[in-house]
Amino acid sequence: MTEEVQKTGTHILNGGIILYPTDTIWGIGCDATNQEAVHKIYKIKQRSDRKSMLVLMNKPSMLSGYMKGVPETAMEIIRSASKPTTIIYPNAKNFAPNLLSEDGSIGIRITSDPFCSQLIEQTGKPIVSTSANISGDSSPASYRDIDMALRSFVDYVVNWRQEEIIQSSPSTIIKLNDQGGISIIRS
Repeated sequence: MTEEVQKTGTHILNGGIILYPTDTIWGIGCDATNQEAVHKIYKIKQRSDRKSMLVLMNKPSMLSGYMKGVPETAMEIIRSASKPTTIIYPNAKNFAPNLLSEDGSIGIRITSDPFCSQLIEQTGKPIVSTSANISGDSSPASYRDIDMALRSFVDYVVNWRQEEIIQSSPSTIIKLNDQGGISIIRS
């Protein structure tokens, strides 16, 4: 896995788009701070850039570099989550501007996937994670379900866990407001 992390990290740091396995489903990703790379993903997915995409980080301590204050409520949710959980935070900073929602918020998940964690550690960058499909199409359940045309649009397809057939499901989504209050978007 280490060699694959290194190859993938080189693509990320050079502004490339990757197709990769996450702790939920296969995703399309890039450096979440690279505006041009984020734009490429919107084009690949044929998706409006008014709809933000979520980001993976590998540890809660990484949040402070990308938020104007991390509410204690968020830390409690992260510590108690029993399944992958995306938290939508207000007041994001240091991300590619075209990645943020119109209100300046962004969805972030602390990944438990070993490959993703090592990739983020190696690059030092949060990684965009959006489902490996054209916007509006159903999310692929496994690598073999990803449309061949979509595979050709990315710069690198990660050679890891491609043979797995797992019952994957999207993450829980919780939105925080400026006062630390929460709304459950998807459970």
